[in-house]
Amino acid sequence: MERWLRLSYRTGRLLARAHVRPSLVTTIGLLASLAVPVPVWRHGYWPLVGAGLVLLSGVADSVDGAIAVVTNRVTRLGYVYDSTADRVGEAAWMVAFWLAGVPGWLAVLVGGLAWLHEYIRARATAAGMAEIGAVTLGERPTRLILVMLGLVVAGVAGLVAPDLPPGALTIVAAITALLGVIGLLQLIAAVQVQLRKPQKPRG
Repeated sequence: MERWLRLSYRTGRLLARAHVRPSLVTTIGLLASLAVPVPVWRHGYWPLVGAGLVLLSGVADSVDGAIAVVTNRVTRLGYVYDSTADRVGEAAWMVAFWLAGVPGWLAVLVGGLAWLHEYIRARATAAGMAEIGAVTLGERPTRLILVMLGLVVAGVAGLVAPDLPPGALTIVAAITALLGVIGLLQLIAAVQVQLRKPQKPRG
């Protein structure tokens, strides 16, 4: 994670010198995510292309924040746009999973757990939780890695036999859902601890 953050900030500094705005990088990441279902729908080795688009989306998601910090352009509107782009992008990933053969209910479950995870954290922050609560097994980086891994496995399996990708991707989706449930329980426990602490008086 430390190396990833260092690389993100180095890339962010380079793009900042080129006067690239954080919102543009966020948009690129969103468009990459929205494009994931297109190659996946073609089956065969095409899920490998989808995995590359997911990776691009993940890189953009890290770099846009780095640019915002480096250029001192951290804004509330940018935060909302980035969070919205993340949720829409993850929905597109689950559409890709469904198109690749994952049962619809499982794709919806994975997407729903991801949405609920982020929603609870956002509401807890609004309720006064000053910290993130806990780094859980269901965080976005984990989900991104599993989606990318699943598409790579599906693409490789598609080169072997056309009937292998749906089963392989379904297994990855089930693992993602399991980690999502565990992460949700971790987050709920952390939120309860944080919000039960007495608030310090203001002034």
